[in-house]
Amino acid sequence: MNVVLARIGKPHGLQGEVTVQLHTDDPETRFAVGAVIATEAEPGSGVPHELTVASTRVHRGIWLLTFEEIPDRTGAEGLRGTRLVLPESDPQAEDEAYYEEDLVGLEVRDTSGEAVGTVSGLEIGPAQDRLVVTLTDGVTAYVPFVKRIVPVVADDHVVVDPPPGLFDLYREGAE
Repeated sequence: MNVVLARIGKPHGLQGEVTVQLHTDDPETRFAVGAVIATEAEPGSGVPHELTVASTRVHRGIWLLTFEEIPDRTGAEGLRGTRLVLPESDPQAEDEAYYEEDLVGLEVRDTSGEAVGTVSGLEIGPAQDRLVVTLTDGVTAYVPFVKRIVPVVADDHVVVDPPPGLFDLYREGAE
């Protein structure tokens, strides 16, 4: 299984620029100009197996990329939904990369092992991702998906060590 670095979103402008939803903690390195990145797309979509980064920039917190192989908006539109990936055999593959479908449904436990809820989603943010957690009392909470706060991701559960009062903030908002 490949490690997903980003998913291509909609075109931006007329010159082949696209938005990307990041799944990497190191976009500056992964998407440096000249980097050749493998792709995963629907069979028959015509998306090249690799794309070469021509430019990167951040606009209002959103990463925008252009590729040498994609000259215009029409080509950029054809990339929508394509995953930019690292082959699993790549020695620089990120060890801590997870698909949303791998996380949803996992039990959420605190550091003492007590169940506090269930993972119900993963929100990809411009700065960091957040686990969407449905707490045992039905309240939805958002937990920064960083090693310090989510130190363990196992096959059947995740362990969270949230800052004091994090879940209370969401409970107060639900009242």
